[in-house]
Amino acid sequence: MNTKIKTRIAAAFFAATLSLTALAGCNTTDGGASSSAAGTSSGDNSSAASTASQGAELEKTSFNLGHLNSTAHLLGFVAKEEGYFDDEGLDVTLTLFSSAAELASGLESEKLDVAFIGSVPSITFQSQGHDLTIFGGAMTNGHGYVIKPEYVEGLDKWDISILKGRNVASVKNSVQDAELQILLKDKGIEIGEGEDKVNIVYFDSQKDAYNALQNDTIDAVSAYSPYTSLAESQGYKIVYRCSEEPLLKNQPCCRQVAATAALSKYPNSYNAFERALIKAYKFTQENKEQTVKDVKKYIDIDEELINTEVYGGYGTSVPDPDKQGTVALKDSVVKLGYTDDYDIDKLYNTDIYKNALASLIEENPDDTVYSGLQKHFDEFE
Repeated sequence: MNTKIKTRIAAAFFAATLSLTALAGCNTTDGGASSSAAGTSSGDNSSAASTASQGAELEKTSFNLGHLNSTAHLLGFVAKEEGYFDDEGLDVTLTLFSSAAELASGLESEKLDVAFIGSVPSITFQSQGHDLTIFGGAMTNGHGYVIKPEYVEGLDKWDISILKGRNVASVKNSVQDAELQILLKDKGIEIGEGEDKVNIVYFDSQKDAYNALQNDTIDAVSAYSPYTSLAESQGYKIVYRCSEEPLLKNQPCCRQVAATAALSKYPNSYNAFERALIKAYKFTQENKEQTVKDVKKYIDIDEELINTEVYGGYGTSVPDPDKQGTVALKDSVVKLGYTDDYDIDKLYNTDIYKNALASLIEENPDDTVYSGLQKHFDEFE
């Protein structure tokens, strides 16, 4: 992208009046992260006794969970609001971050115990030597791209080709960017400047990329939930949702990630954490209205938009590690040249989820939600 366009974008940031305040429901701290308004726990560490059903004492009870400004991370929100972390003896604090890099840094500095990180950045961090292990899932699909309405005016339908000749804001090292490149490659569309190419302009965070859409030099932008629905409510048009693209269906998005050493040091505590998220998943399947209200405490936008993102069929928040899907995605991003190949097996732990789910099924042998999760795990581990 030429210097003139970059300068105009920078000027627009200072002049922008829309800073996505609808998503600023958390207070920013000096460290670049913020504590969610509902995130400070008042739980009693003595509640660790509630883990007696697991037959193991927790090695630690204070947990810090890092998340992004996304409905994709609702399992953590619901587990907190519905008391499932407390039930498992964990005092969990949820903290908002702006990027995957910040989340990974939080894990490595031991400021975080768990982070919800996109699958692509998780893969690239691992390939670069970061000792971070994926041990569960958080969301499948749930993202796409939106474009200014004037570019589709008069059209009844369109595909990714509508982006040719356009400047598209995205986030490097993200699932959205990888998916865009997969679709462009499939259509034989090159990346770069020119009428027959797509010029990708990279930003540090999804919020920055979205805000750049206010500038007349940016025509379209990547979007993870809830930015896609938010953009549509503001008059932008959806280029595509990944769940509707055959090449991208069932794409693992956010993963549960922790420092590898921490998983070895605190196995019972991570088992308790996973049990809480599995319980939260069950709640989301049986209590949709309250789930939306729980999410709104962290993602402060209209409940109708939250409902669309969570229950509209565009993404699913499931705790299953979905190893097969993630390995397939790793192979795809290696082919794209995103990163070098590596042995992902060393940094993928499915036992935590497997054991947590097994213990809940033992306690609730007739539960159809848990049995459904077991069936999925058996098929896609």
